[in-house]
Amino acid sequence: MSSLGVRGIRVNLVYLSGATMEMIEPLAHRINELGWHLQLSMPADVTVQLKDVLPKLPAPIVFDHIARIPPDPGISHPAFAVVRGLLDRGRTWVKLSGAYLLSKVGAPTYADTGAVARAFAQAAPERMLWASNWPHPTEKTEKPNDATLFDLLAEWVPEESARRKILVQNPEEVYGFSKTS
Repeated sequence: MSSLGVRGIRVNLVYLSGATMEMIEPLAHRINELGWHLQLSMPADVTVQLKDVLPKLPAPIVFDHIARIPPDPGISHPAFAVVRGLLDRGRTWVKLSGAYLLSKVGAPTYADTGAVARAFAQAAPERMLWASNWPHPTEKTEKPNDATLFDLLAEWVPEESARRKILVQNPEEVYGFSKTS
């Protein structure tokens, strides 16, 4: 599977789909041998519950959807500190994606979730990734505008060099893409 481009597995603890919290550690050991990462989509409260397990995982971690930190309380939520600590250790990334998932403000600014995204990006732009979350499978009525979501990145990360890391250099490292000049 690695030769076909697989670089990780995703564990979704938001929509319980077979994986459990107890499976994270054994799965991390199995995929680490392959050089893959563990992408986690889980509520922020679960991140807090796993605060002692996550630093011990051998495989790199990618937190999906701005680590699902709720905009209220935002960076005051204990999960923010857990994820920040993991970012500082250098084997964790946060996907700046799904701004609409927890937003109370909504389109087009998603200002409430944007505050959390901005805080992560300012703290560790070398540990951020961007994704659209297309085709937005959780949105049953009106789908977010992908161009609007992409434009938010410039607001969250005003420095061009940091955006280049997020859009080019970091994905090269995490996903093994060919290096650009």
